[in-house]
Amino acid sequence: MAEFEITIISRAEWGARPPKSRVNMTSPVPYVIIHHSYEPDVCLNRSQCEKYVRGIQNFHMDTRGWDDIGYNFLVGGNGDVFEGRGWDVVGAQAGPDWNSCSIGICLIGNFTNKLPPKEAIAAGKALIPLGVEKKKVVTNYTLYGHRQVRPTECPGNDFFKLVTQWDHWKPRNYTTE
Repeated sequence: MAEFEITIISRAEWGARPPKSRVNMTSPVPYVIIHHSYEPDVCLNRSQCEKYVRGIQNFHMDTRGWDDIGYNFLVGGNGDVFEGRGWDVVGAQAGPDWNSCSIGICLIGNFTNKLPPKEAIAAGKALIPLGVEKKKVVTNYTLYGHRQVRPTECPGNDFFKLVTQWDHWKPRNYTTE
């Protein structure tokens, strides 16, 4: 059981657009990948976070041309968890080698030089054992920061340092191979 009670806000509740298409995820997956949104910066209440999540979805679909919001879940600064693609749909969050075998969790905000709010950290961490409990993530999963699988600074320097202290994090350097 997750030690921290989380609230997952459904796509319908945050006003998601329908996806252009979806590919079902084969569960359980062996990886969890942690992100930050970079832009927009942290949101601190549900209505602000819903607006930010809709903006991220619009950016992913309209600017990047993706089928939907890229992440499986997003976490607001107040600890609310927003369903992106959810547990059962392949994301567009870590590149073609990783999307179909990982759950991508994005903490909303720019955490290059600061940490996410403690509520967001607690909720993001609690989502992982919930995925294990639901048999969507393997028990012995590996946790990576986005920068470990793609050429990016994500999830920000300060936040990445913290992620390296979380359970199941393993060292890995991104390579082009």
